[in-house]
Parts: sequence; C-alpha cells; structure tokens
Amino acid sequence: MSTTEPFASARSPRLPRQIAYIIGNEGCERFSFYGMRNILTQFLVSSSRLFTATATVSKAEREGAAKEIFHTFVLGVYFFPLLGGWLADRLLGKYRTILYLSLVYCAGHACLALFDDDRAGFFTGLFLIALGSGGIKPCVSAFVGDQLDQSNKSLGKVVFDAFYWIINFGSFFATLLMPLFLRLFGPAVAFGIPGILMFAATVIFWMGRRHYVCEPPTPPHPDSFIRVARSALLSRKANGGRPGLVLAGVGGVVALVCLVFGFIDLGRMLLFGAEPVLGVSQWWCLALVAAITFAGGGVWMQLDQARSAHPDDAVDGMRNVLRILVLFFLVTPFWSLFDQKASTWVLQAAALTRPSWCEPSQMQALNPLLVMLLIPFNNMVLYPMLRQVGIEPTALRRMGAGIAFAGLSWVAIGAMQLALEAGVPLSITWQVLPYAILTLGEVLVSATGLEFAYSQAPASMKSAIMAFWSLSVTVGNLWVLLVNAAVRNEAVTATITQAGCGLVSLQMFFFAVFALVAALAFGLYASRYTLADYYRQME
Repeated sequence: MSTTEPFASARSPRLPRQIAYIIGNEGCERFSFYGMRNILTQFLVSSSRLFTATATVSKAEREGAAKEIFHTFVLGVYFFPLLGGWLADRLLGKYRTILYLSLVYCAGHACLALFDDDRAGFFTGLFLIALGSGGIKPCVSAFVGDQLDQSNKSLGKVVFDAFYWIINFGSFFATLLMPLFLRLFGPAVAFGIPGILMFAATVIFWMGRRHYVCEPPTPPHPDSFIRVARSALLSRKANGGRPGLVLAGVGGVVALVCLVFGFIDLGRMLLFGAEPVLGVSQWWCLALVAAITFAGGGVWMQLDQARSAHPDDAVDGMRNVLRILVLFFLVTPFWSLFDQKASTWVLQAAALTRPSWCEPSQMQALNPLLVMLLIPFNNMVLYPMLRQVGIEPTALRRMGAGIAFAGLSWVAIGAMQLALEAGVPLSITWQVLPYAILTLGEVLVSATGLEFAYSQAPASMKSAIMAFWSLSVTVGNLWVLLVNAAVRNEAVTATITQAGCGLVSLQMFFFAVFALVAALAFGLYASRYTLADYYRQME
C-alpha cells in the first residue's frame, strides 16, 4: 500500500484512481446491508418462530416487537462506529479496520442465512452485522476523504455525492429484489444473497490495497483530544471553582443510573422472562448520551483554562469539535423520522390497497431511486437556480432545510394514517408523496453531512468525528424507542383513546412537530457557526 499518490496539479484537479475501488466496495456493501435491513421488519412480522410464547403472540404484538427489534438493531449499527473510529484513529488505521470488520460483517450475514428459524443464531447474526457495518461506517467515508488533498479538495463534493449516489444505487436494487426473493425463495436465500454481495465488497476493497493513501493511526499525544478535555475539566477558574467538572460529574451519575437500570432490565428478562421496562440497549445508549452531553458541556465551560497546559491550536480544535457535536445533536430528530420508513411506513403500507405482486417493503425502493435522481438535479438545476436569485445553498442551509422537509413528509404520512383510521381505503401509491419529500430531506441532510463532517474534523479526529455523525443516527432511533415505550404505558394509551385520537397517527404528528422544531433550532445555531477547513495538505 502506498502512502503517497501522484495527484494532479492544482490547475487541473483529477479524481485519484483508487477511489473507484472504494466506491465499488460501497455499492456492494450497501446492497448487502439494505438487502437484509429492508426485509427485516417484514420477515419478523411473518415469523413466529423468533418470538417466545408463539401461541399467544398476535400479529399486532409481532408488529410491535418487530419494530422494537428493528430500531434496536439500527441503534446498534450506528453505535458501533464509536468503536470503529477509535480502532482506526488509534490502533489499526482505517484500511485494516475496514478489512477486518468486513470479515465480521460477512459472518453476520452467514448467520442470518443459516439460522433464520433459530432465535439465538439469528440475533447473533444481527449483532455481528451491527458490529461490522457500524464499525466500518466512519472509516470508509473518512478513507474516501483521505484520498484527497489541498490540490483536489474542490472535488470533495463530487466525491461524496458519488459516494452517496452509489450507496443508493445498491440500496435501490436490494430493496426492489429482496422482498420478492423472500416471498419466492424463503429467508435463507433472501438473507444469503446480501451475504454474497458483502463478500464481493470485501474482495473489491482488498484489490485496491496497493493504491490507497493510508494515513497511519495517531499515537498518544500530549495535546490529544482526551487530554485537552481532561485538562479543561481539572483546571480551576480564577475563583477557584470547577463548575465544568461538577457538570461532568452529574453526567457520570446519570450514566451510572442508566447502566444500573439496564442491568436490572437484563436480569428481569433472563431470570423471570419479564418484559423490559425500556430495553437493555436503550438504557445503555441513554448512559452514553448522558455522559457525552454533560461532559461536553463541562469541557466547554472550562475550555479556556486548558490553554495553560496545551497550545492554542489544540484547544481551538477541541472547541471546533464540540461545536460540531451540537449540530450533530440537532440533526438527531431527522434520523428519528427517516429510519421509520423501514418500520412504521412499511407497516402502514401493509394496510393500504396494492397490486398482488407488490410487497409493502418494496415501496422503500422509491427512496434510493429518488436519491439517484435528486443528487444530479440539485447540483445541475436547483443549486444554480438558487445562486441566480442570490441564495447560496451552503452545507448548513441545506441540512436545516432537509430536517424541515422530513417533518413535512410526516405531516403527509400522518394525514394518510388519519384516513385509514377513519375507514377510508387508500392506494399504496399515496405513499409516493411522503417518500419524495422525505428523500429530498435525506439528500440535503445525509449527503451533505458526510462532506461537512469530514471537512470540519481535525486530522487526528477524522474517523472519530464520522463516528459521532453516525452516533446521531443512534440517538435518533433512541428517540423512537423512547416514544414507543411511552405509549406502551396503559395510562398514556387510555388517555389518547379517550381523546378520540388514533395512537399511530398521533405518534406520526408528534414526530413531524419534533423535526420542525429541530429544524428551527438548527437554523438558529448554524447562523452563528464559523466554518473550518481541515482537508489534508498537499504532499
């Protein structure tokens, strides 16, 4: 593997040839992931063998459990980027982290295909896929950025758009074909084909090994992110106080309480077979969110105190990362809405009238198809038109608008649900409108966010900041699980019923308002954000 690459001159920037291997790998990997992900809810609802007490589990209960399993799985997928980012930045480097975890990923697919009727084997497969897919997620997107330097950074948007386009190319065909394969050939084939594509993705990535620019892992440094944070928290202000440390301590106590409740829930399930109060993974995810939020706030309060022990550029880098994390947190409501298209929207589609050949989960194919159309449309038509009228579509403006569009899509899907609850039959084609609005939001948020996250991250934090971007998806799915847990409460359900509201439609409008409020908060915060430039210097 090379550590240098003959980039084109500044006057005629060219795409490095090794990017083709990474994009080819991503297309196959995304086919494998979305191929299994988008049939997961449908398979779980139809399979009673993966649930305990199968004789007493109704279809409605299976739908609720399937939605819970799906969002817990997605929560894990976007939690493990923290591990992958740490391995890449501190221990193995991005190339080896991607290669090794891809093999774990392949093993997970094999478990799904072999143990589709065995609870332990199937959920082991889901865990391995969450670990492999989540672990490589921050590394691949950061690895693409590593292939660029100051001479061709102007092509960064083209690269990340192409990267996102191929993701949706793989997703489109997987979403279109796998539901049919599940119905015609059964789960072993439907889950096995994505496994074959993941193996192909691993081979394609390995084939480009001699051409990649491979940034080495960052060794421990006296001015590292963690050490600057520690110095900030332990330093005293002029009055001798350490309010930031107190705030971080409160976060530690909250996190510890969440961990304890997680273990209690685990014990109740294993020893007594009881339903969890919230869910083990949800409690532990809450612990992580509390620790990061309170500690980050504490560091921010005392960051200037670290200047006595660290140079200004290290402290300023820390401040920039903390500012990015605030933006990422404000994006989390978008992911709450977006990921429910593979659970809540699929369950709604099953209640709509449709042709006999159409499976409810196939409607999700609209999403990647529209992405492939919208990315070139935005770049060639929409953005130039906005510039002509004096509106510059900056990354932050695009992301704020995308969150708002997600909220509007849920107003549309909620209106459809109200009609269904009133007994009005609706065709599945009505879902095209909310899918189109949600996909426009996705292109504005997700494709833009990849480029934005990379460009704003200091060199030693490239994979880690991508991991925090992925963690925003975990937090988004956590909000879904918390809302679902709240409405499982009999008192809450009774209150909603007495008010004459449908439970599902009320949840849909709640998420719509959630996203619209988040879009407003994002816009206000982004208006004061100062952009940084952390692309790699020319060699």
